[in-house]
Amino acid sequence: MKKIIVILALSMATISSAQVNPHAIGLRGGGGNFGLGGEISYQHGMGSSNRLEFDLGWRGNNGNNYTHTALTGIYHWVWNIEDGLNWYVGPGAQLGFYQDKFFNNNNGVTLSIGGQIGLEYDFNDLGAPLLLGLDLRPMWGFIGGTSGVGYGGAFSLRYTF
Repeated sequence: MKKIIVILALSMATISSAQVNPHAIGLRGGGGNFGLGGEISYQHGMGSSNRLEFDLGWRGNNGNNYTHTALTGIYHWVWNIEDGLNWYVGPGAQLGFYQDKFFNNNNGVTLSIGGQIGLEYDFNDLGAPLLLGLDLRPMWGFIGGTSGVGYGGAFSLRYTF
């Protein structure tokens, strides 16, 4: 176990921290085990390699039996892989409202904790204020209609400023 921790620490030391944009706003869309949807996404840089991400979104299933609107907050640590290619990871939480027409018209509040891991390409080095990303967001819902472990994957496009 100690060898794994040492190897992981040395690997992390060889990856340089990324230059995080002060602000980015855009769209994040994808799906997971609770349906498809989209989010309005805002990122706020906190220093050179950390940021906060706030997403306001909606998702639902194909038959419109389940809908969920939520505000998600994630803290990211960002590392540069090469030039504009970065990877990031961090913990977060989600507060939302759901409507489930399939099971006796249940409605209510959801509360979840989890995290996010992803890859992004920052086009600022090429002169374009764009940020493209692909991420996974596992969440554990412990209150409401999304109780249990859930996941989602998404593609994002953001304007940086």
